[in-house]
Amino acid sequence: MPTDPATGAATDRPPIARYGLGTAAVGRPGYITLGRDGDLPAERTVEALRDRTHALLDAAYAAGVRYLDTARSYGRAEEFVAQWLAERPEAAAEVTVGSKWGYTYTAGWQTTGVAAHEVKEHSTAVFDRQIHETRALLGPHLDVYLVHSVTPDSPALTDTALHARLADLAGQGVRVGLSTSGPAQADTIRAALAVTVDGRPLFTAVQATWNLLEPSAAPALAEAHAAGWLVVVKEAMANGRLAGRNATGDDTAALRALAARTGAPLDALALAAAAAQPWADLVLSGAATLDQLASNLTAATLHPTPDDLAALATLAEPAPAYWRTRAALPWA
Repeated sequence: MPTDPATGAATDRPPIARYGLGTAAVGRPGYITLGRDGDLPAERTVEALRDRTHALLDAAYAAGVRYLDTARSYGRAEEFVAQWLAERPEAAAEVTVGSKWGYTYTAGWQTTGVAAHEVKEHSTAVFDRQIHETRALLGPHLDVYLVHSVTPDSPALTDTALHARLADLAGQGVRVGLSTSGPAQADTIRAALAVTVDGRPLFTAVQATWNLLEPSAAPALAEAHAAGWLVVVKEAMANGRLAGRNATGDDTAALRALAARTGAPLDALALAAAAAQPWADLVLSGAATLDQLASNLTAATLHPTPDDLAALATLAEPAPAYWRTRAALPWA
């Protein structure tokens, strides 16, 4: 049974509430989603992307979405979300907002000629700076705060001074967790499950990459769910690789066949497959256009059968190969 993203309690939420909206693709001018050139305004000004973000938030909220995801490193996404919340107090009272710290945005609102678009550091100094920045924007609307993109070698898993700070934040009512990336996501999640402060588990939420091409974290995510963690699926569309305009090769033949048989969009089927996992509490849409969002959210009306899911399981790639491909995607 799904759980409430704020409390973790079991709930009979409507199907659409299993889906959230992520802002990685619209909070900054550059990202690694395939086909991005056709998704964003020709002039990717701050104002243009603010307007796009607000339009997506309006449409998602109107459809019933109640979980919003952002991060310090998503350009000005936290700012855009904060402005939307301030302008729509009724919506602000209903949504759950998750953000992430540990990456610093360094692209200066550029898409080319940038040495690094974001820089990762999981230190107490970065946490102290970024929680202040996040609080200044989101204030009491910060419900979930994740260490961004944790891998097995991250000090977020071993730094007791950092753990004390995170435990203090959890004591203030914010759900503390981590997002994961890379081929060793399962190892990261299991290491995080073992982290305690004063004998109590520190982390109670995880946002992990799971999709039809990269399902390797599933057993560890099931363990996290069983431990009472909030489990959020990100990149269910594999950064656009499972979108209809890009899913043209033999590697996605089973997905195209199911779409042809059911008449459902490929993107919605990919998201519905993620939501069908018994450990998944929330699945994020990373839509950059209103049409993409509308198509993504039709996933809430789809109910893949066990046979459907077995057929789609044939799309899985070895995790190292998947992550090599993802690392090669251009920022555009």
